[in-house]
Amino acid sequence: MANFEAAKKLLKQQVGHDTKTLYCGCAIKKVGKELKPDAKSCGYVPRKPITKSGLPNVRATRIEWEHIVPAWEFGHQLQCWQQGGRANCRKKSEKFRLMEADINNLAPAIGEINGDRSNFRFGMLSQPADQYGQCQVKIDFKQRVVEPPLASRKQIAEAYFYMQKTYQLKISDKQQKLFNVWAGLEANPNLL
Repeated sequence: MANFEAAKKLLKQQVGHDTKTLYCGCAIKKVGKELKPDAKSCGYVPRKPITKSGLPNVRATRIEWEHIVPAWEFGHQLQCWQQGGRANCRKKSEKFRLMEADINNLAPAIGEINGDRSNFRFGMLSQPADQYGQCQVKIDFKQRVVEPPLASRKQIAEAYFYMQKTYQLKISDKQQKLFNVWAGLEANPNLL
């Protein structure tokens, strides 16, 4: 893809009846030109239905394209990021533009969860999964860790391995071990 906007446009066109959101497994409805999560299909309830300004949380009602490996994570490994962040990398680094637009690292997610996930790393958490109704994703804002539901883990691990192989993404040993388990390459019942 030429850029992230083109990648999102292509992926939007490919959304079908069987396409589900990454973290909640919600069906996706097309409403005019917009993609919306079908919250009833998965039991999703917004963590914050009303924003701090007292307005409805619109991100809870829209689909966004989540970078499974966050742009911050792969961008941080490039010199252009050190000299001006994401905007500088978009301007000066072909590698960054390719990574940012790579559809193998993009998945549809409910906007609120995409925003809440931020650039947090993936891991395992002991807290109950009750932040988003029946959606089983867990986010610990203090530790900056996200535990995806079981149904999403293999896709997440495979995206990391793809980015590692394709773009030489560096993954910590701890994350590598976790993703090996999630991808079914290693058995460890403590990480399931």
